[in-house]
Amino acid sequence: MSAPEVSILIPAYNEAQIIGDVVTSIKKLYPDFEIIVINDGSTDQTAQTAKEAGALVYSHPNNIGNGAAIKSGIRFASGKILVFMDGDGQHDPQDIEKMLHYFPDFDMVVGARSKGNQESWGRALANKIYNWLASYVAKFPVQDLTSGFRAVKSEIAHHFLYLLPNTYSYPTTLTLGVLRSGRSVKYIPINVEKRKKGNSKIKIFQDGTRFFLIIAKICTLYSPFRIFLPMSIMMFLLGLSYYIYTFVAWGRFTNMSALLFTTSVLIFMMGLISEQICQMRFERSEGDKFV
Repeated sequence: MSAPEVSILIPAYNEAQIIGDVVTSIKKLYPDFEIIVINDGSTDQTAQTAKEAGALVYSHPNNIGNGAAIKSGIRFASGKILVFMDGDGQHDPQDIEKMLHYFPDFDMVVGARSKGNQESWGRALANKIYNWLASYVAKFPVQDLTSGFRAVKSEIAHHFLYLLPNTYSYPTTLTLGVLRSGRSVKYIPINVEKRKKGNSKIKIFQDGTRFFLIIAKICTLYSPFRIFLPMSIMMFLLGLSYYIYTFVAWGRFTNMSALLFTTSVLIFMMGLISEQICQMRFERSEGDKFV
């Protein structure tokens, strides 16, 4: 039996109330697709319900995290294209066909939520800030950085597997990794339903801080100068401003101005070194694929 072209990966934690309906609706639309539910240590009947609905089930003995479930699914799946979607019923399975329409021209296709689909104004504002930061890092207009509904080529998902965290911030890492490595990403508009059962497991402040740190981490990993250069310029301008102030006020050049100027130069040089290290690491990583 040949491997399926598409594998649908659904991480689930205590979603027994809805996971059966999700799997059934996907099964009706795409009977030939491989449907994998990664049961992330649920304490209810999530695994049994998913299996009865017709999904392949891979279970974690403990709750490790949404990202960890996705990583297990990537290792377990056999499809050439991997579709990630939530197990809470918010994503419409009919949108999967829209995503697959853009393969193989694009390496990853992401479902972008509209403003009206955000659960709260706070989360909408946070996502807007994340999208802006990610667009700056990636030099590409990121429309929805945290969307968990996406399709990606299997070999690319495996290539970035080591970077993905065990938490909800895996979409952030995957998006920035794909974009900064020069691969193509397509955003398509989708509608997201409100959760019919259960509550969201994302904590806006805790996970929001983690998203911000992930963006900084990926930026320094793939394009460190995008962080080091602004910091260097900021230190230089602070030193220049303080020098002008002290020269006008007291007619002298102070130690603080010298420290700020020196710091700006050091940060700039660290950025150059980091950029070179980043380039060598990237060339070696790409070269390993052809060995």
